[in-house]
Amino acid sequence: MPTPDRTSLPEIVAAGRALLESEGLAGLTMQAVAARVGVRAPSLYKRVRNRRELVALIADATVRDLGDRLDAAAARGSDPRQVLAALARAARSFARERPVAFGLVFAPGSEVALDRESLARASAAVLRVSAGLAGEPHALEAARTLTAWLNGFVAMELSGAFRLDGDLERAFEFGIDRIADALGRTR
Repeated sequence: MPTPDRTSLPEIVAAGRALLESEGLAGLTMQAVAARVGVRAPSLYKRVRNRRELVALIADATVRDLGDRLDAAAARGSDPRQVLAALARAARSFARERPVAFGLVFAPGSEVALDRESLARASAAVLRVSAGLAGEPHALEAARTLTAWLNGFVAMELSGAFRLDGDLERAFEFGIDRIADALGRTR
């Protein structure tokens, strides 16, 4: 009679996500995840082939979680400028809560292969608001511009790279307004 499973894939991914934030990518080991879910490391291999797959599963869970938050933010309004602001604030909030995972997903040159279907679903709200502001023919370019600005701002904020005095909240809101203005001019 086979022994019963003592953990599940969702528990393993949740433990990995928590470890990623507390210990960083280097601290995300199969041994550490196994300890967190209460099994021995070899037991994890029944559910996850290797660390690379574990990192990919964590990245995918991060993308899906971010997409859910963006969808919820977009559902709270109909005016494209207000929706853009809500999306930007939701993404920034997510990045502050899960900075390591956010960096894993948005890091240039990241070797993590992200699931295209999850990416498409997570990007849908951004593409819709971009189309609303810039017009359908420019939706992808507008979405990329918004994403690049947001990622740059958040990355600098999280790393402490804004070294001059000033109000970061005001700067963030200023950026949202200027991006909305610029995207709206492309119609």
